[in-house]
Amino acid sequence: MKLAALTLAAAAVPAVAAPCTSPVCNLDVLAPYFGKLAAAKEAPGVPPVHILQIGDSHTAGDAMTGAWRALLQARLGVGGRGVMPPGRPYDFYHTHGATASMSPGWSIGATFGKAAREPRPLLGMSGFSLTSTQAGASMGLNTDPGMAFDRFTLCAIAGPGAGSVAVRFDGEDQGRLDFTAPVAAPKCMTIRSATARSSVAITAEAPGLTITSWAVFCDDGGVALSNLGVIGSQLAHFARTDDAVLGEELKAYKPDLIVLAFGTNEGFAPRFDPVAYEVILRLQIARLRRLSGGVPMLLLGAPDALSRQPELRTNAAEDPIECEPAASGAGARPPLFAPPALAAVRRIQRRIAGELGLAWWDWQAEMGGPCSARSWVQRDMPLMRGDYVHFNTAGGLEIARRLQDDLDRGAALAE
Repeated sequence: MKLAALTLAAAAVPAVAAPCTSPVCNLDVLAPYFGKLAAAKEAPGVPPVHILQIGDSHTAGDAMTGAWRALLQARLGVGGRGVMPPGRPYDFYHTHGATASMSPGWSIGATFGKAAREPRPLLGMSGFSLTSTQAGASMGLNTDPGMAFDRFTLCAIAGPGAGSVAVRFDGEDQGRLDFTAPVAAPKCMTIRSATARSSVAITAEAPGLTITSWAVFCDDGGVALSNLGVIGSQLAHFARTDDAVLGEELKAYKPDLIVLAFGTNEGFAPRFDPVAYEVILRLQIARLRRLSGGVPMLLLGAPDALSRQPELRTNAAEDPIECEPAASGAGARPPLFAPPALAAVRRIQRRIAGELGLAWWDWQAEMGGPCSARSWVQRDMPLMRGDYVHFNTAGGLEIARRLQDDLDRGAALAE
């Protein structure tokens, strides 16, 4: 069954002849995105260039994506905060550029984590769904100074009992979005404002409405970068999203570049199955291409990450990469190493990027190669947290700069 699925996935998109052998490959496939980005600063009154990044905690935490957003918006203009999970879908949820709030009266569903209980509601690109359990359940979004919007989009599951949503911008009534429909189906609805706004509040008028995502944009050129990540998740969990919901959201949000950023959690799994992972990767790439209408895609290789957990030393067939020997003495820390599955994940990602013609950026190589996470943590001004996995604000900024520098070189070659 796995081999059959792999064959079908491989046939879904054309292969390219040239293998991907360098840290940065196939940036020429991003030419349509580069062209839109070049025109963004001189495009008043039009939608912003929209980057959509889907991934795990590196994306959810917004350290890298937040810095990348700020860098591009400082250069080309602010196109709004973009797409976000609705409300506050998990504890300690935080967004750069906006603050979300939520009343009681919502049930949370997710692709992964404690809210991923069966039966799950329909899920879209954010990886979360919020369903009203009582009339009057509300949520709000306040944007930071300089992140004003003039377009608000709400995506939900329309149906016989969905009801309406009352919308207010800056405390002013904007009417209602009615999601009542004869049969259940995903639906995205938009309200535009003639003036810039800094807050939106919505109120469900009945229980049973499921919201899959919401977004704020400023239609005055510039850039919007949406970071949609689920902490602890793998690409296999993104596969739990619904095709119809994802397709409707992609049609509404119109990304110009899709960035796929999974791999760390696959590399830290107790057991890694390379065949199953390749099947998932090929299928999800083909799926996103099909549902988006062929939007250019950038695949980010898993960053360098290290562990001291002895059970991860054998999570793939090869040997782990040793990065720091065990200290001596009572209570000394175990050795620091890279789980072997991480290297296997990157090899598959790189090969698939070459075969399927995706732009590829090797996050680990751009950090300095194997064991570089050790120096990023242990330097005088750390760029990673002490878990040797996650990046702090300074590290996110450094990664964003290195990524954009490479993209700038790719754009120059594409001219």
